[in-house]
Amino acid sequence: MFRASILRTLATIAVVAILAVGTDYTVNVLVLARPDIFTPWMTMTIVAVAGGPLVYFLHHQRLNLKAAKRDLSDSLKVQRQSAEEAERRRLEAERALARLREQESLYGILANNLTDALSLWDREGRRLYNSPAIERLTGYSAEEFLTAPNLLGVDPEDGAKAVAAIRELKDSKDTRTLEYRFLRKDGATIWIESTYSLVPAEDGGGFIATSRDVTERKRLAQDLAQAAEVAQGAAAAKADFLANMTHELRTPLTAIIGFSGLLRQSQALSETDARQVRLIHEASNTLLGVVNDVLDFSRLEAGLELDAEPFKPCEIARSAAALIESQAHAKGLPVLVEFGPGLKPLLGDAARLNQVLLNFLSNAVKFTSEGRILISVAQETSDLGQRLRMEVRDTGIGLPGDMHDAVFERFIQADAGVSRRFGGTGLGLAICKRIIDAMGGRIGVESTPGRGSTFWFEVDLPITESVANDVPVAAQPAPLERPVRVLLVEDNAANRELIGALLAPFDVEVETAVDGVGAVDAFKAGRGYDLVLMDVQMPVMDGLTATRRIRALEGQGTHTPIVAMTANVLPEQVANCMAAGMDDHLGKPVNPTRLLETVARWSQAEAA
Repeated sequence: MFRASILRTLATIAVVAILAVGTDYTVNVLVLARPDIFTPWMTMTIVAVAGGPLVYFLHHQRLNLKAAKRDLSDSLKVQRQSAEEAERRRLEAERALARLREQESLYGILANNLTDALSLWDREGRRLYNSPAIERLTGYSAEEFLTAPNLLGVDPEDGAKAVAAIRELKDSKDTRTLEYRFLRKDGATIWIESTYSLVPAEDGGGFIATSRDVTERKRLAQDLAQAAEVAQGAAAAKADFLANMTHELRTPLTAIIGFSGLLRQSQALSETDARQVRLIHEASNTLLGVVNDVLDFSRLEAGLELDAEPFKPCEIARSAAALIESQAHAKGLPVLVEFGPGLKPLLGDAARLNQVLLNFLSNAVKFTSEGRILISVAQETSDLGQRLRMEVRDTGIGLPGDMHDAVFERFIQADAGVSRRFGGTGLGLAICKRIIDAMGGRIGVESTPGRGSTFWFEVDLPITESVANDVPVAAQPAPLERPVRVLLVEDNAANRELIGALLAPFDVEVETAVDGVGAVDAFKAGRGYDLVLMDVQMPVMDGLTATRRIRALEGQGTHTPIVAMTANVLPEQVANCMAAGMDDHLGKPVNPTRLLETVARWSQAEAA
């Protein structure tokens, strides 16, 4: 700044000096015409000496004023910026405060309108806050509940559980939920569900609880439990009724079917007698079919378990055709089988598929009086492996179009006339549909009245390479290698006589007992047997108890085969027989071939 002052002073003095010389010249030379008194150097010297300091001072002060003005301007600018920043911060603070108030208002609205009650405790367990919903929940106002004891209204046993649950909390992400009984201010007892969680330490610590009234839910759960118990009781009653019904029907059917079968083999009957015996035998077998249908459908209602095994579809068709062939030939109906190209072994429940196919064939024979029956088997590629399609085409009475879906419902037949003319329960196709549905397949019918029907099903099954047994084949009775001694335990006199008659042509000695006590006494007496045929439901002592006692009497290394011969054929009943110590199960009505095969197999096993 000093240098600037000097330069500006010199410049100013120079200008003033020139002006002073110019004035001196004008006055002394031009105006007074006295050039002798014109002294320019003297004038410039006087100006420099007298005006220099003054000009320097003025210039210095001017520069100081400019600097002061600049400093003042900068100061004002800084103050203005500070004022603007302060105003901005004030506005931001006001907006933040407005947002905070809005959030507090929203939180207040939420807290005031939540059906769940919110409660906050500090680290020492003192209540800090209760939402207004606490009054609806407990009957106490938020203010009353804030100063009340922590376990007010809580059942003592449940209170201890609540304290333990809170103490188990580890961090703010951990929660504990507890249901407990609570005595409201009005004296009513309710159920409350509370969820506890910790408040982070940076937020002050403590814990928070969200509580709700679950009394209605508990009541519904209790009602559901009672309903389930009632349903289980009804299911048990149904199962008991079904078991008793099948037992009571199968027991007399054993004698009817067995003796009528024996009579049919007699050569002493007249033609009329033989025909009447045949009708008795066929009618009793029809009744057995009805019993089996009812039993099978009840099993399916309880849930179907599929048993997958390798099989060849062509063998199922051949086996089913062979089983139905005699009935078809009796009506003059040929049974034909055709196979599509490229049939592959599959993995599935062959027995259930065979059951469906046999039902189709049985209906075809029943409802066809002339023509033929054709079984068709085909396969095509599917996502799972192969789609198996089996059809049974007949030339029978057919079905009207409105019955194509209904015929697969239970107890449904084409019309009442069909039921009267051909009989049946209307359960067979319903059973088939349940089986195919359980396999994820489809089942249907294509039919025209008077021109026949085609019943079909399709199932997707995986391909398999190995087939152990294509289709179970009924075992042929093995010849008895030695005399066999059998203990028959049966309370029904007719059935004792029937079994004796069925085994009489063979080298089998049959000793009888009328109940379990007689069977146990026979073993106590030391009489040895190759086989025991044991009924289950008998007076005095049942077959299961008798089997257990016989097993207890047998010495080390001794085991007499015991086969349940009973009308109890439900899976759980068969399992009970095995659990009691029996070795096999033979259901009533007794099939003569199966009876002989069983006697031969188990008596040979005992001999071995």
